[in-house]
Formats: sequence, structure tokens, C-alpha cells
Amino acid sequence: MKKWFQKAMVSAVAVVTLGLITPSHAFWENVFEGNSQHKTLIEHQNEPTTTLVAYAEEQPVIEQIYEPIDFMQEAKEQVYLKFGTKVGPKIQQNFDELIFPKMQEAIDYTVARVGEEEWANLAITENPSGNYSEKIFNIYNRETHEDMIRFHVRTENRPFEGFYYNFHYHTYEDNFASHYDLGEIYWSKNTPPKWLS
Repeated sequence: MKKWFQKAMVSAVAVVTLGLITPSHAFWENVFEGNSQHKTLIEHQNEPTTTLVAYAEEQPVIEQIYEPIDFMQEAKEQVYLKFGTKVGPKIQQNFDELIFPKMQEAIDYTVARVGEEEWANLAITENPSGNYSEKIFNIYNRETHEDMIRFHVRTENRPFEGFYYNFHYHTYEDNFASHYDLGEIYWSKNTPPKWLS
């Protein structure tokens, strides 16, 4: 009957505390046998103890070397990807003539400001946002994952004029607060399709 009562008590404690308190064997040995000392603790004290010491070997520092990328080619690919097949054919020529030269200047200016060591760590994000979101691409540091410059295009609806695409960028120097205008391209009075479509 003693075992039955012990099992009932363990189950009751587990149910009442919703499993937060799991009864240890040492506790129940003490409760049901009336011992002032825990058998389990005494048994473990007689076992020899072993101390393990681990020595770490010095690992050589491996620098990750990135291949420099052609920022202009990558930038153009990301922009055309953002335009998609519906918007791209209608504004691509205006973009190439009016906006992209200014985008090149902004990229060149940003890359020139960073040191040669940091320049090798720069990369371009590869996922322009769709729908009506602004993001085209960011240039960021691959080691720190911090953005250096962000290129966006905003769809503006001007009353009685129609829809315009406003191309601009933000830099890390002012914590991406200011808009630096690259130019605008007129779409039409009709609502433009979503990006990436």
C-alpha cells in the first residue's frame, strides 16, 4: 500500500503544479521513509569525482575574401527586375537616359568615400520589393550587414496630371532620413501596374 500511496502523491503533485514541479527521487525517499538524510545524496558522495580539462588550440584567423562586383551591372539588373515586364518596356529608355547616370554618380560617390578594404566588402541586395513598395536595392557591407545607400522608387499620383515614378536614394550618413532626388518619369493618368509584374 505504501507504493500505491507514493505513486498517487507523485501524480497529484504533477497534476496540481501542471508539471512545473517534478518530484525527485531523493525527496520522496525522505518523505516516505522518514530519513533525515537523503540516500541518493549519500550514495553519490562516495563516488569518485573526475575533473575534465579542455585545452583550446589556437585557430588561424581566416579572412573571407570577396570578389569585387560590378556595381553598375548589378544595379541595372536589379532595377530591370523591379520594373518587371509591364512597366519595364514603357519606361526603360527614359530610365537609361535620365535616371541611371545619376544613380551611377551616387554609387561612385558612395564607393569612393569608403576605404579600399571596406570597398571589397560591399554588395548589392538582390530582392527588390514588389507590389507598390519603394525599395529597388541597397548597397551594404557584407561583414557588418549595415546599409550604405538605399535606392527607392515611389509611385506618386498627382491630381489632374497623372502618375509619376520618383527615383531617389538615402544614405547612412544622415541615418537614411533625407531623400536625394534622382529624377522622375511620367507614367500616365492610368494607375500603373504593380512592381515585379
